Amino acid sequence: MSWKKRSERLPLHLMILPGLILILIYCYGPMFGLVIAFEKFVPAKGIFHSKWAGLDNFRYVLDMPESKEIIFNTVIIAIMKIVVGLVAPIVTALLLNEVRKEAFKRGIQTVIYLPHFLSWIILGGILIDILSPTNGIVNQVLGWFGIQPIYFLGDNRWFRYVLVVTDTWKEFGFNTIVYLAALTSINPTLYEAAIMDGAGRWKQTLHVTLPGMMPIIILLTTLSLGNVLNAGFDQVFNLYSPQVYETGDIIDTFVYRIGLVDAQFGVATAVGVFKSVVSLIFISVSYYLAYRLARYRIF
Repeated sequence: MSWKKRSERLPLHLMILPGLILILIYCYGPMFGLVIAFEKFVPAKGIFHSKWAGLDNFRYVLDMPESKEIIFNTVIIAIMKIVVGLVAPIVTALLLNEVRKEAFKRGIQTVIYLPHFLSWIILGGILIDILSPTNGIVNQVLGWFGIQPIYFLGDNRWFRYVLVVTDTWKEFGFNTIVYLAALTSINPTLYEAAIMDGAGRWKQTLHVTLPGMMPIIILLTTLSLGNVLNAGFDQVFNLYSPQVYETGDIIDTFVYRIGLVDAQFGVATAVGVFKSVVSLIFISVSYYLAYRLARYRIF
């Protein structure tokens, strides 16, 4: 590369520099603290003077009676969110694609997209009121049909489903826009050819629309594999209680309690390292599958 081209690109590189510095300070710098996972860390002694423990923290975590339950909760909640979060926006995008009035279509898109911008702190308070067993609107409606009040946020039978439904409600509007964008890339002549062959709207959807969306469906599905151990800390933390630890306690909330509440920093860091290693493997596999199945590449 000539000096002239390098000098032309220098302003662009300088624009990236502040962001790069922030990443190094706040993302890569704290990774030095991972050494705590291999120590019997005592805050008063610091990282350099705490006693080395090797893999004792990892053994302690795996021997805990609730560890298997927490891992299972994390995986099952994450998988349920991935599956429902994939189906809901696809169905919504297909339905909106059939709407011919643009004003109505854009209005629906705006309404379903708005929850994406609200934090779980706000939504948590709203859901606690809506799902209240005493005066919540959901239980009031169920009462009209003679159904006894359900404690959605305090019943282990319901809590996982509440997490999945509310997470899907919050995020499916954003994913719907992604699939609607994919629909615009389908060649209109394919629909014309299908109509000439006598295909109705259902067969056009089945044989033209869905195959046209398949690359983006495969891409988003494979990339979501990296979130198998991310069941949503913000959501669970704002909605759960000790009553639903059995089915709602996940790795991130466990790390919060054992690390910040119980001050077992070494054990909490060991859990975080374990989760990071597993997530790295899943992310690597997902990017490989995304490249093999959808020809997706980062650069």
